[in-house]
Amino acid sequence: MTEIYIEKCREDAKLPSYAHDGDAGMDLYAAEDVIIEPGKSALVPVGIKMAIPYGYEVQIRPRSGVSLKTPLRIPNAPGTIDCGYRDEVNVIVYNDSFFQDEGLEEPLTIDNKGCIHGTYKIRKGDRIAQMVVAKVEYATFVETDNVKAIGEDRGGGFGSSGVN
Repeated sequence: MTEIYIEKCREDAKLPSYAHDGDAGMDLYAAEDVIIEPGKSALVPVGIKMAIPYGYEVQIRPRSGVSLKTPLRIPNAPGTIDCGYRDEVNVIVYNDSFFQDEGLEEPLTIDNKGCIHGTYKIRKGDRIAQMVVAKVEYATFVETDNVKAIGEDRGGGFGSSGVN
């Protein structure tokens, strides 16, 4: 088992945790309340710093329940935390809600604070993403004048085999 040293950089931060024995991903918890308006992104701090060993990375991935039941998305999934990064971990979260105000004289609000319809509040302590520890395979690149001469070119790409 690989050891990754974790430092709380916020006193009340929750450490990442596995929900069940054998899970690949550890849940990450929001370290503060964050409000995200429709169509906007925000950094959600998780209140920890890590010392990831050389030869490893930590991938930030969506939680399936959050993706299924909310408009929140992790747009750069999987996000990579490299072994040399030592600052606080943040998760980029995008609110995929759509609000069209065409034809309205005043913006539609949902509460007395004036939040736009579709605004999402992540609460401190919410499980917002998961992280997976992965080994990194380092490569050496060799320049060539003709990659098609090395092996067979299967052709296609970008949906050439169909989209259904």
